[in-house]
Amino acid sequence: MPFAFYDLETSGTDPAYDQPLQFAAVLTDDRLERLDEFNIRCRLSPHVLPEPGALAVSGITPADLSDPDRQTFFEFTKSIAELISRWGPCTWTGYNSISFDEEMLRHALYQNLHPSPYRTQMDGNDRMDVMTLVYSVWVLAHDALNWATDESGRNSFRLEGLTQANGIQHDSHKALGDARATHEIARVIRNEAPDVWDQSLRNRSKHPVNDMLETGQPLRLIERIGAGPPHAVIGAFAGRNPNNENAIAFLSLELCDPADLASASDEEIATALESNPRKLLTVAVNKFPPLFELEAIEPVVAARASRLAKMAGLRNRIGIAMANRFADREESPHVEERLYSGFYTREDRKLLEVFQRSSWQERLKLLRQLVDPRLKQLGRRLIYLYRPDLLDPDLAQRLSAEMRDRWHSDAEDARWTTFADADEQLEEIENRGRMNPDDISRLRAFYDERRRVE
Repeated sequence: MPFAFYDLETSGTDPAYDQPLQFAAVLTDDRLERLDEFNIRCRLSPHVLPEPGALAVSGITPADLSDPDRQTFFEFTKSIAELISRWGPCTWTGYNSISFDEEMLRHALYQNLHPSPYRTQMDGNDRMDVMTLVYSVWVLAHDALNWATDESGRNSFRLEGLTQANGIQHDSHKALGDARATHEIARVIRNEAPDVWDQSLRNRSKHPVNDMLETGQPLRLIERIGAGPPHAVIGAFAGRNPNNENAIAFLSLELCDPADLASASDEEIATALESNPRKLLTVAVNKFPPLFELEAIEPVVAARASRLAKMAGLRNRIGIAMANRFADREESPHVEERLYSGFYTREDRKLLEVFQRSSWQERLKLLRQLVDPRLKQLGRRLIYLYRPDLLDPDLAQRLSAEMRDRWHSDAEDARWTTFADADEQLEEIENRGRMNPDDISRLRAFYDERRRVE
């Protein structure tokens, strides 16, 4: 199956409140030979206040944010959705993409009312993450890559460090440059660590991962905690969250005999999910988990795995403990944070397909037919951002006030960027000399202009 190596440059780091500003991708065949490239940029959405730190890293300027020749954020997400359909099915691959780029992309599609925010996992597509591959190579085929260190001498797994250590040309912090670099690192791994590469291909889809786990055999899970080096955990399938079939428990058979958990209380099992060192790890089977078969199995590990495979009651209790960890979590009042609050109805998805190809006047009428309140709220905001003249003046005024109130908010739990955050970051950038004085002045002028938005 083909691969699409992709990367985003963004306005900040929170997928719910920031946005992609650049998307680039490199299409390859299954041998990783390059077939095509794609690179687009967009303007900043009027409701987003970007992080100065993110702009300093990417080099995106205030002029870039408002360039009239670039697509709007809404048009930008349409172009990406069309590309996914045109190139698919393929394996969508990035560097730290499962945790960052994928989440950014999903939220962008969600907030711009696309029928499926999960497009990179639908219609035959699947996902890989080269950073996860790199961790696996560190443990299983260490000599396949040259390794980088940071300023303090610690091992670094940043993409720019790895490309430099391995003689790969890299235009870093540019979406196309990072996508190309990710592709080249993957090529090195495929050529120099073929066993790691081949076994990792199986982990792209949750179905073979589930099949492997449910055999009950001991497996090797590659894990990295904090800034430490990756390491292997030898363990086996130990339960599934009944509220989320993609979340499973993985018991470290080197640290724990399942017989010791059999008589444990529910509280003790819950504690084991939080313990350090962790005896019970949570694995997302649909997020390219680095699971590998063992060439040889220690007798003690084999015996513990055999016992665990027969303890259906314990596995059920562990699954319930996993579900209970988040049972009292309240739903966010902010629509941006409710992407995972349920799937759309078939009728709403059909309306969203029409929404994407309609005029703004027609889109306003379609909003009245939608059932999902999230879609109605996001749709009203889209009309306000791009055709406020179509809205009732009182509603347009209320939406404008909500946007200004967020920017000026002093709430300690606010996840979006506020003017206070921007001022603090600008001061830090200036003190550390991360930008030249002219660029800092232009950024300050940009934020001052946003302050004057009525």
